[in-house]
Amino acid sequence: MPIGFLKYKFIDPLKEFIEDSRAIGITLLICTALSLVLANSTWAISYQHFWHTELPWHTPMLPHSLEHFINDGLMAVFFLLAGLEIKSELIKGELSSLQKSILPIGGAIGGMAMPAIFFIVFNVGTTYVNGWAIPTATDIAFSLGVASLLGNRVPIALKIFLTALAIIDDLGAIVVIALFYGGALKWLFLIAALAITALLYFVNQKMRGFSILQVLLGISIWFCMYNSGIHATVAGVLVAFTVPVKQIHRLELQLHNWVYFLIMPVFALAN
Repeated sequence: MPIGFLKYKFIDPLKEFIEDSRAIGITLLICTALSLVLANSTWAISYQHFWHTELPWHTPMLPHSLEHFINDGLMAVFFLLAGLEIKSELIKGELSSLQKSILPIGGAIGGMAMPAIFFIVFNVGTTYVNGWAIPTATDIAFSLGVASLLGNRVPIALKIFLTALAIIDDLGAIVVIALFYGGALKWLFLIAALAITALLYFVNQKMRGFSILQVLLGISIWFCMYNSGIHATVAGVLVAFTVPVKQIHRLELQLHNWVYFLIMPVFALAN
């Protein structure tokens, strides 16, 4: 089959689809619908078993199943991209002043506080009340993809608001865990993660491009964060804030398609 025919029939239409601003939302909806159909079909047990497949390494210090690898590992890359976007906006965009950033900060605090309050009200006097922190978690990542269905009609400010909400919510979770569930934190790993983050920041300032050293340091931050008791995806945010301003746009372009057309669809299928 001629290469020109393949390019005309398959490659060009695929590139055109990916470049459409609505493609992310369409892909996520298809994967979500497929996941719901399979999870409620005669293949439901096999489908769930597949995502719970044990990975070859047998250590509690790494994700033990395919589902955990996606949620704790691959989604850290999503938060790396989100963190890059937030850093860019903090410097010269929609979040560059307190007046502009107060809305997502207030939204994140309210989005965490209100579910916790309702949980406490309905569970007061029971042993379940200690789990009040559970409903404070949000899934803004999926909301970003769905919002893209509206294409260019979605204001950039809304996308930045949702992205900032995701970041602030995760950082808020760190504060909640540290203040109210301190016994769950492993401080040695947390300190190590922060120390390696500082080292990565220094390396990034000295190097122009990206190297295997920076990748290894990023993975080390993720490993320490995963074992610290804090959700491993926060590592993506830490890495993002070590990237020099001049390199942000290039790294965003490199990550965009991988995140939105591989990681997010797989996340939708697995959850």
